[in-house]
Amino acid sequence: MRIVGQRGEPDLATVYIAELNDGKLIEFVESVQPPIPQSEKWVLIISTLKGCPVSCPICDAGVSYSGKLSFGEIAGQIDYMVRKRYNDGKVPVSKFKIQFARMGDPAFNPAVLDVLEELPVVYDAPGLMPSISTIAPEGCSDFLEKLTDIKNRLFTDGRFQMQFSIHTTAEISRRDLVPCSTLSFAEMSGWGETFFSSGDRKIALNFAAVRGYPVDPSIIADLFSPDHFMVKLTPVNPTVSSGSSGLEGIIDPDFPETAEELVNGFRNSGFDTILSIGETRENRIGSNCGLYVGRLSSNQEEKVPQRHVVP
Repeated sequence: MRIVGQRGEPDLATVYIAELNDGKLIEFVESVQPPIPQSEKWVLIISTLKGCPVSCPICDAGVSYSGKLSFGEIAGQIDYMVRKRYNDGKVPVSKFKIQFARMGDPAFNPAVLDVLEELPVVYDAPGLMPSISTIAPEGCSDFLEKLTDIKNRLFTDGRFQMQFSIHTTAEISRRDLVPCSTLSFAEMSGWGETFFSSGDRKIALNFAAVRGYPVDPSIIADLFSPDHFMVKLTPVNPTVSSGSSGLEGIIDPDFPETAEELVNGFRNSGFDTILSIGETRENRIGSNCGLYVGRLSSNQEEKVPQRHVVP
């Protein structure tokens, strides 16, 4: 794996573009959350697939798909960013979050589970907290069962973050936003009850709310327990795909009050609710899902810099 380009602002986020041995490009990101210093919170966002087979219309990762990343290709992304800052593998960061959420849904790739097993062995990182974000594709039950075992053995006491990206409460029209077969909401809820243990972080239900697709807190309250689930509301990222699909987000990142009704609706239904709006500079950097590589492939960005070999 070779780094063939990077782009970013050190006080916010850096996107790395890597070429694999087969010539395919992937991207991964390191970021901070101003004004929190990097020594207190450091986030790595990792790709797990070469593109994505789902082609969600709000994400550019589905422009093409050419297979799963190997254990080494996933672990190599993490190791590149860690060793740049901490060559000895000791990461003295209070909250060291690794999100398997950049290109591709991690539930399609069993190698993600092997990487999770190795993280506590390879790095001395007391603040390590892995994060899995998935649409819960049909057939992922074995992945989720093994993930539960790994979490219970290695990442107890709130040191693991789980998220289902569902976006709308209308299961039938969800197929427009997530065009593949998935677990039903009832199945997600049932699995979550098994996954959750005392001391865990609540499982997040993520809504990148799209205009024209209902988000009804009462439906979520009927299916999911606020004791085990929380709600995360985000704007729709301004990707090439979301623009060409004509999708408009309900939440305007420049005007957080546009989310007030949804936030209050979920909180009144008993759910811990987070309105997650990142820095708008991230859109320019390209540190949101699938954005930068999509632009590179369509020649809308500058040429990539000189190549470097990943140690």
